[in-house]
Amino acid sequence: MRAYGLTLLAVWIAGAFGTYLYSSTGQVPPAVALPVGAALLIELSLYSALAFGPIRRWAAARRRLPFWLPLSAVVPYLVYSLPAGLLAWHSLSALLALALVVTLWYRRLPAHPAVDLGFLVFMAAPVLTKLFPRLYPAPVAELDEVAVLGQLMWIRLGVFAALELRRFEGTGFGFVPDATAWRIGALYYAGFMPLGAVLAAGIGFARFNPAEDWWWRLPLTFFGALWVVALSEEFFFRGMLQQILSGLWGTKAGLVAASLAFGAAHLGFRDFPNWEFAALASVAGVFYGRAYLAGRGIGAPMVAHALVVATWRTLFR
Repeated sequence: MRAYGLTLLAVWIAGAFGTYLYSSTGQVPPAVALPVGAALLIELSLYSALAFGPIRRWAAARRRLPFWLPLSAVVPYLVYSLPAGLLAWHSLSALLALALVVTLWYRRLPAHPAVDLGFLVFMAAPVLTKLFPRLYPAPVAELDEVAVLGQLMWIRLGVFAALELRRFEGTGFGFVPDATAWRIGALYYAGFMPLGAVLAAGIGFARFNPAEDWWWRLPLTFFGALWVVALSEEFFFRGMLQQILSGLWGTKAGLVAASLAFGAAHLGFRDFPNWEFAALASVAGVFYGRAYLAGRGIGAPMVAHALVVATWRTLFR
């Protein structure tokens, strides 16, 4: 609890500072920035609890979990939407229904590969259909990424259900990779980047063109990707999907199939179908999958994945 308390303190200080910067620049009025900032702080507080196994297990043991977990999914939505006059009952109902299904999935269905694959399909559906931007409308144009509230909530519920309700093993889940994971992840990143750069340029996806302020954007982008994009995608695609498919079809076939699925999930990036990005993501998925096997957990592919994302977003256009 002490470690979680220190984490919350850091999250709230950073969040309060960020809210102040948004409102002080004049781009976002304080009346809008404050409720959105409060909603994000609440969601980040819940999201960061995933890092602490005892807290996850304590929450999973609560008798009224089917009530409290869906409630936790809609509180941030209410905190930002009510003051902004954006509360929509269909959005609230959809969020409650989605959260309830995730909560009850492994409480009502047996532990079986088909059930796990169905769970992954259900988790992917709102993301691939870009549902959350429709459920979380932006209060002003400058806050068009407020749908991150829904994305964080969805990751949180899915990881919690898999780890504590399903008791899915072998993922090596954690927010902070160990030294071995950093080493392996860096090696697979170094192995992918020359191939990835040539492939990206060859298919016209991106070319080397660093941003002027890349030197400070790169580390910030890296840690943002590590704890959200890389953590979630590596957990679901490598920690769960690749492990399930490898158990059914063998290690090599499982790695290839999971990598192709990973690529297919990126078809909707920008304009659908984005075959270039899907092909690039499939190749990257092979490297992430091998890093998962080498590191025996998602720590190593998280590092490789976050390094690739940070490099792409700051040095390539």
